[in-house]
Formats: sequence, structure tokens, C-alpha cells
Amino acid sequence: MTASTQAAKLATPDFCEGIQYFGEMLPEFETYGKQAAIASGNTSISDLEDPAVVFQTLLAADALRYLTLQITASKASGHPGGFASQVEAYAALVMLGHKNILTEVGHHAPGFYSAMFLDRSLEDMGINTVQQLRDRFREHHGLLGHLSGCIPGILSPAGPLGQGQHFAMAAARLHRDKLFPVTIGDGGLGEPYIMSSMAHFHTAYPGMTNFLPVLVWNGFSQEHHSMVSTQSNEQMMAYWHGNGFEEVVLVDAKDFDDQDQSGNYVDSTAFSFKQRLAFTKAVLIAADEAAKSALSGTRTVLIIKQLKGAGVHARGAKSHNLYAMHTLDNPDIVKALQARALAPQAWQLVRTNFERAGGGPASRVAVTESVLELPEIEDLPLEEYAVGGDPKVATTAMGRLVGKVGECDRNFLVTNADGNEASGIANINQALKIIHPTEDPLYNQKPGGQVYEPLSEDACAGLAAGSALMGSRTLWCSYESFAINGLPIWQTVTQAMAELRRPTPSTVTLFTAGALEQGRNGWTHQRPEVEAYFAAMMRNGNVFPIFPLDANCIQVAYEWALTTKNKGIVITASKSPLPIRTTFEQGRKAIADGAIALQEASGSKTVVFAVVGDMVLLPVLEAASALAVQEVGVRVVSVVNPRRLYRPSDVAWDSCAEPDGDFLDDAEFEKLFGADALIGVTAGASGMLEPIMLRSTAKRDTFAWKRGETTASPAQLMALNGLTAENLVKRAMELVS
Repeated sequence: MTASTQAAKLATPDFCEGIQYFGEMLPEFETYGKQAAIASGNTSISDLEDPAVVFQTLLAADALRYLTLQITASKASGHPGGFASQVEAYAALVMLGHKNILTEVGHHAPGFYSAMFLDRSLEDMGINTVQQLRDRFREHHGLLGHLSGCIPGILSPAGPLGQGQHFAMAAARLHRDKLFPVTIGDGGLGEPYIMSSMAHFHTAYPGMTNFLPVLVWNGFSQEHHSMVSTQSNEQMMAYWHGNGFEEVVLVDAKDFDDQDQSGNYVDSTAFSFKQRLAFTKAVLIAADEAAKSALSGTRTVLIIKQLKGAGVHARGAKSHNLYAMHTLDNPDIVKALQARALAPQAWQLVRTNFERAGGGPASRVAVTESVLELPEIEDLPLEEYAVGGDPKVATTAMGRLVGKVGECDRNFLVTNADGNEASGIANINQALKIIHPTEDPLYNQKPGGQVYEPLSEDACAGLAAGSALMGSRTLWCSYESFAINGLPIWQTVTQAMAELRRPTPSTVTLFTAGALEQGRNGWTHQRPEVEAYFAAMMRNGNVFPIFPLDANCIQVAYEWALTTKNKGIVITASKSPLPIRTTFEQGRKAIADGAIALQEASGSKTVVFAVVGDMVLLPVLEAASALAVQEVGVRVVSVVNPRRLYRPSDVAWDSCAEPDGDFLDDAEFEKLFGADALIGVTAGASGMLEPIMLRSTAKRDTFAWKRGETTASPAQLMALNGLTAENLVKRAMELVS
């Protein structure tokens, strides 16, 4: 150990405890490291031409690389390569004062955690030293392997590719004065959703350019070359220009290479120190140009082109993740860490800059670290229809309420890919208007509307769910059969909501045009199997599928949904006129209890029909009448909120950020479902009946959806699936005899 290294160790900051290797003091440090580039009281650097600014940005990049590799190697698990290839861009954005940084790449998680450690955000969860950072990486109640919004300073989750841009666009819509950079991997760029969703957003909101895609163009995806790796710089720029981006700012590390590296993608950490500084300066200038362009109303993308794995243990796809042999003793890991090691004074300088940038730790200044203020919804126009009166369309009744919410809350957004008019909710379009550059009153469209209609369920679900995660009220409307195309992002958001450290409005959906209403369209429009997705998600603890049975029940269901926090609420209803069977009071009780008895007749034996859905009640009530004639007692129970019917131990409710532990107790369950025989009936997935079947001790059976077919009527389609009064009566008699 040299005298200088020994002296440096004596001045090691406490947060450096756990750093495996320290480096020698760089000769330039005496000149460019005397004081932090971000002065006390400032939120960003002030002079891009200042050599000290460039030098300290390079130090920040090496610090991010070092921490990313060390924390992953401490568990021989995780993904260092992708983040390492873009650290100059991340460091530049932070030094420029931007802290609302998101990503589409869940594999960048260890890099984002390293940044949150450096700016002291992770101190909010008791991570004060590098050793604690190592210990809690990829551990329970620690730093999970892919990003989540529950981590201080992290704005949104990131896991499946093709989702991060939704969060950036949602945040940009709600916070017009701030920049939201979002890193996008060139492996993920192959996902079709990314560019199409941004293109529609740009068309709908031409002035909202304050989100900045940062393409991490490193030539590789997870296990092979990326599909865009063969494009030239000109082709890549043309691709973004062709998709509506007016300003494309590209920095190619190869332009600065003085080591004759082969291939189109090179590693800047192999450059001479002079050229490393030149590359870092170019990235700083490019990031500043791109940020200012995006904030001034120009659709902009920043592209950093550098070999994947730059500065870590391997290069290309081989750098993507660590395997069991990649421990801190692995020669490749040791070599890479020693090459990136910084002196203790350099660590302190980087931390000071990161902490000051943007006005403080991201855990204090990021937009998601505070609750978004929402206007009150006053005088919701509930209209109670008379039981037994004229049939009403449930979706239309809810649509009237949705219009009122939008009038009270101008940030409120409705998304729909298949057309609200076709779902019986034209009144939403009439009240709130479809966002479109062409104003046309015939189609209820105009710029500045509140109904977002891309022909992509992913884009619909993404902006609606993303906006809810960011703190805003939204409603995603879809045909039940097509909703599956948007559910990956919706599921990501609901899972994140279960973990959030702040309350946010629930993400609410309205799914219409169920299988029974789509007879003539055939099986392509008959996919109620999607309900099995929600049935499984009920056990998460914060997911509530709601099946209102009439136009009164749907109104109080939406009224309830508007009061909830951090939940995923799925309202499924018909767009056909159906009888009014409940009052508001009964509907509210059904939502609170999970179900409600619609009718009951006594007999020597009793059969209970537990029914999920509205239209499917028709053959059930017909069967009940037939059984009554045979002096068999029948109780028809409408299952409105099946999540309430589980046992508390079945559901992970108590681990949710906004826990909801209301479940129907055993005595009340027995009053509703206790009988000699129980038949569960649904025109959807049988899994939705699980809470009842788990608790019932009666002889029981289920009637459920099997498959789709072309038919002329709902009755014919139900018959093809065995959902007829005759079949129900026959099975009931078998069970009670």
C-alpha cells in the first residue's frame, strides 16, 4: 500500500464501508476535484465547458459502474451489463439536475439502486453504507431484482419490456414543467408497443414533449445481438425521425475511440483518459441539448451508442447477467472492480454532487414522493332506477357518472381502444370528447379532450394505469375479449400499488361486451377466460373484480371505486338492457359483503345458485322457478365482489400498502351459501367461483364457460356451454336427491 493510498483510507467516508477496492488518487483530482461541480445551494452544474464538470461527471459514471458490479457480484446474481453501457448518460442527466428518471429496462435495477444510494435516497430504508447496499440487494424487504416504486426515489416499476415509456408519458402529462427521461434498451426496442404508444401520445398531446426517451444502443439484448444492431447511425436516426421525433441527438462512443477497437460498438472505458473525458463531455452536451429541446416543445430522443458491458466484467450479451461463479472472488469481477475503483475523496465528491442535484435526494424531490392533489368529486349524479321497472343498460348508467368525474377533474383520463359507443358509453365521449387533432362534433372529437383512443390495448392500459400510479384518476375501458392485450402493464401497476409508500387512486377498468353479447362475432370476440387472470390476482390482496348485476349496482360500484386507494378494480358489465333487480342500498351491501341474495323460496331441500355475472342470471332464475314448482327450496345469490368471499388467510391483504381486510365472516357466509346443494354459475372462468367453493361444505358443482362459437343469440351460446335452465334443474335434483 502506498503512502497516498494509506492516507486516503484514513479519510474514508462512513458510507464507503463495504467497498471492496479503493483506487489511487487521479492526478487530475488536485485540479478538478477541489470542490463539488454542483455548488452548495445549486441544483445542477452551471458550465458545461468547465473541465471540472466533465471530470466529475466521469467520476460519477465510474462510481455507478463500480457499485452496479459490486452489489451484483456480492450475490453472484443480477444484471450489470446494460446499465453499464449508458452510465455517462445517466450521470450527465443527474449532473444537469434531473432526478425524475425512469426506465423501460428492469435489468437496469442495480444501476438505479446505485444511483439512489449515491444521492442518499436509500437511507429512507436504512441503507447507509455500501455494505448494507450489498447485504440487501435481491433480498426480502430489500432491493428486489427488478425495479419497484416501493424503493425510495424510484418513480415506477420496471420488469416486462415495453412498459417504461407509459410511466414517463403519464408523468409528463401530469407535470408539464419537469423532464422525465426514460431509458429504453435496444433489445426492448423490438417490442412493438414502445414506438406506437409514443406516436399516439405525441398526436394526442402535441405540446407534451417533456418526456425524453434515452435509447441505450449497445448492440446486444439479453442473450444475443439486438435486432437493431446492424443499423447504421443514419438508419437509426431516420427510424426515430420517421416515427415523429423531430430532434434526434446521438452520441457514438466509436467517434472517440483511440484504441482501434473492432466493430461498431466500443467500450469508452478502454479509451485513453483524455478521450474518456472527451466522450463524457460530448454526452453532457448532448444530454443538455436533448433536455432543453424536450422541455421547449420539441419531440426529442437522446441516443447513447456504446458497447454493452462497458467497464464491467464482460462485454456484449455475456455481460448481461451474473452466474453462480461470478462472486467477488471471481478473477473477471476482481479485475473489473479494481479498474473502476475510486479514491475515497472521489467517492465523497460524487456523493455530494448527486445529493445536491435536483434539489436533494430523489426520495425527496421526485414527483412520486408526494401525493398528487386531486379536486373533489362533488354531487355524483346517481340515478336510482325502480326495481322491476324498465330494463336499463348498466354501462350507460356508469358512463353518466364518468362524465361528471371528468368535468370535476380535468386531469381525469378515459382510455378505450375499441370505441366507447360500441360499449353503450357514448355518453362518456359526449361529455369528455375524444382527443383528436381533427375537431368533428359528429364523432365527439377535438383537441384537448379527455378520452384517449389509440388502437392498442397496451397503450390504453399503459397510460391509464401509469397515470393512476402517478397519482391521477383514470378509467380504462375495453371489450372483455380484448383486454388481455393490455393486462401485462395493468398487472405491473397493481402489483406496484400493493407496495407503494404513498396512497394513489386505484386503477379502475370497465370491461364490456362479454361473450354472451358477441354471439354473431364468434369465438374471436368471446374470451371470458380473461376472468381467470383476475381470479388468480384476487389473492394478491389489492385486486377486486366487480360484477354488478344491473344499472343500479354498477353506479354504486363505481362510486365505491372512486373512494379506494392502491387497488386494481375491474368492473365487468353488459351493454344490453337488463332488468333492475337491486336498490342502491342492496348494491352497496353486495359490494361490502361480496354477494347478495336476490330471491329465496323454501322447500324440503334447499339449493343455492351462486351466480357471477348479469346476463347469466336469466337461465338461473328460470331454473329457480322450475325447482320451486317441484317444491325444492332455492336461493339465488348474486356474487358481486368475490374477493370479499375469500377467507382472510387466502389473500395477501395484510402485506398491502393500503390493506383491505374486510371479508365475509363464516356466519354470514352460511346465511348466503349454506344449503343442501350449491351450484356455482358463471358465463366466464370457473376460477372466479373459487372463494365460494373453498368455503362451502355442501354437495356442489359448477357451470362455467367452456368455449366460444358463432350463434344468433345469448341463449344459444349459453346452451352450447351447458348454461341452460334444464341442465341446472337436472343437476340440482341430482345433488339433493
